[in-house]
Amino acid sequence: MTELATLARPYASAVFKRAKETAATTQWSESLALMSAVVTSEEVLKVVSNPKVNKDKLGELVLDICKDHTDDEGTNFLKLLLLNNRLSLLPNIAEQFEALKAEEEGYVDVEVVSAYAFSKEAKQKFSTTLEKKLNKKIHMNVTVDKSLIGGVLVRAGDRVIDGSVRGQLQQLQKALM
Repeated sequence: MTELATLARPYASAVFKRAKETAATTQWSESLALMSAVVTSEEVLKVVSNPKVNKDKLGELVLDICKDHTDDEGTNFLKLLLLNNRLSLLPNIAEQFEALKAEEEGYVDVEVVSAYAFSKEAKQKFSTTLEKKLNKKIHMNVTVDKSLIGGVLVRAGDRVIDGSVRGQLQQLQKALM
């Protein structure tokens, strides 16, 4: 996984730099999301992972699917990835691009796993608290996981805040061992 992230980093950085130069970060974000969805779809994945498939035919397939939703630069980027046998990096490239975009725009995507569903008021209050703690605007995605027993688990980039009962019990168990 980290190897794919390392390989994807230069592509994501170059695309982000170009997107900033042309003031097209939103367009690139949408194009990369589409390209990533295409190459990770079950049908295309079977074709991409088949070594018997001609690289040119594979390129034509992916380009045909994406042609109405990408501009010339996006098409050229796809061709570059195909030429370098890096099509499988698209999900990582899209993810890293979004992280660079978030950093540039001053927000962070936050995954919150809660033992119970938030009320609208509690979600807003928690969001405000996280913004103060992280010193950034946040885009929060909340999921419910009853196995936490109580509390929340917050992931913001590489930062993890474990305020769950399950996490506290695991820490207590480690301390007792």
